[in-house]
Amino acid sequence: MATQLAQTESKRRPAPIGAGTVTSTTILGIDPGLDRTGYAVIDPGTCRVVDAGLVRTRPRKALAERVAEIHAGVEEILDEHRPNLVAVEDLFAHYLHPRTAILMGHVRGVVLLSAAQHGVEVMSIPATKIKKTLTGNGHAGKTQIQRAIMSQLGLAAIPGPPDVADALAIAWCAGLLRRIVGLSSRLARSTGGRK
Repeated sequence: MATQLAQTESKRRPAPIGAGTVTSTTILGIDPGLDRTGYAVIDPGTCRVVDAGLVRTRPRKALAERVAEIHAGVEEILDEHRPNLVAVEDLFAHYLHPRTAILMGHVRGVVLLSAAQHGVEVMSIPATKIKKTLTGNGHAGKTQIQRAIMSQLGLAAIPGPPDVADALAIAWCAGLLRRIVGLSSRLARSTGGRK
């Protein structure tokens, strides 16, 4: 179900963690799509890519079967990597393509269900926030995202396809946001809540 992509391996970091190994913190980023759902597991402490790839569905199958294929693929990833956080792109609807948002909603639903069944916290992040955090431009294109995430994670090559690059960006952004929230909490505790 899940297709791993070797080209996301980091050139500056140690070799990827072996299957089933758990680090202190790992984040699973998901770019939901009915044909291809991109996923990426990163260790935010070291900015190391643990795994990345695609969960593909068979286009000629019924919607229910395709959603079941995605669920099975996400379950496989969750079982193998046991992340501490699942980060998923927020649902976005463009008035020109409402069907796309509906299909994406089905995929997000099974991702959220899988996370809940595994007792994993979920963070939903709007696409524009991910793009702005990564590139400074909330409307950055696919190529800009791919190049920026390659740089941030120290990858040897541009990650592809774009679904995988997006999943890497989602996981990276979630790690950064979580770190910022943690720093804010520690600061508030150390100052007794005073600003």
